[in-house]
Amino acid sequence: MATRTIVPFGPQHPVLPEPIHLDLVLEDEKVVSAIPSIGFIHRGLEKLVEKKDFQEMTYVAERICGICSFIHGQSYCQAIEGVMKIDVPERALYLRTIWGELSRIHSHLLWLGLFADGFGFESLFMHSWRVREKIVDIIEETTGGRVIFGSAKIGGVRRDIDNLTLKRIEGELRTIEKMCHEITDVFKKDSSVKRRTVGKGMLSKEDALALGAVGPTLRGSGVSSDMRKLGYAAYAKINWEPILETGCDCYARCMVRCRELYASFDMIYQSTAKIPDGPVDVKVTGNPAGEYFSRTEQPRGEVIYYVKANNTKNLERFRVRTPTFANIPPLVKMLGGCELADVPVIVLTIDPCISCTER
Repeated sequence: MATRTIVPFGPQHPVLPEPIHLDLVLEDEKVVSAIPSIGFIHRGLEKLVEKKDFQEMTYVAERICGICSFIHGQSYCQAIEGVMKIDVPERALYLRTIWGELSRIHSHLLWLGLFADGFGFESLFMHSWRVREKIVDIIEETTGGRVIFGSAKIGGVRRDIDNLTLKRIEGELRTIEKMCHEITDVFKKDSSVKRRTVGKGMLSKEDALALGAVGPTLRGSGVSSDMRKLGYAAYAKINWEPILETGCDCYARCMVRCRELYASFDMIYQSTAKIPDGPVDVKVTGNPAGEYFSRTEQPRGEVIYYVKANNTKNLERFRVRTPTFANIPPLVKMLGGCELADVPVIVLTIDPCISCTER
């Protein structure tokens, strides 16, 4: 019987800029099992409901994660709006959709760059981040922030984008979309990418469902699940379908994100064409009373927001279940039986965000 050794992976690793820690049980170079350990950067954000009122908590929610900041803020606002039965103006719903998809594009481009860096493809990493900067420039122009948008608010959004600006931005996005093809074609066709991803980190459809995978990790195993189909924001008013791949490996999860880029571009084009005129927020009066369960789709997958209010300015309970937390059990399954050299690439395919996981 081969000798087993335990090798610590993380929380500091040159490939992975996330403080995730795994104890890898090895037989020679083969991973027999992986034992995850989280808790290095716990920040106690959920307990802040005792000190911050329900309006101020919007800013706290946005800071759960930098890359997914807008959708975190939107998810929290939707939960409070559900408790208080607030009808958000239609123009604000379309603006939330536009900013949400811009957030998804910039997150996926960032991930593609990190993924390329994970197997040593430095030029592809630089090119992905160069194109991402153009998306972040649009975000900065329309919200004032490059990473933390600050544009979600209870009852709508904090600022409008005039129709002329929307039309100009659409033209810029069509140029950026062509640049994205240069990137995704490499991921799709390059032999060195395929050697590091095809057949690596297998997660069957049955295992993905049984272990509670979400987002591209789940859709890369052929399961059609996307919370945008619930119809929040303006998703019920535009035409789109979840992106699926059936390869169940690292390559499939990469292809889901590559294809989702173009789906997001198309959703923005539809939204700019259909967005109605009108106000972008409504006045919020009183305090929330009751509880609500909100589900939205982040770039990494489904995020769940639960709020409980007792008719005071401070919430009684605030709970967030993030996609990385859901994807850790599937990750452990993927790592079993892989080679040690493939561990960083497999870990990256769930697009881990430990700041999200450790609220």
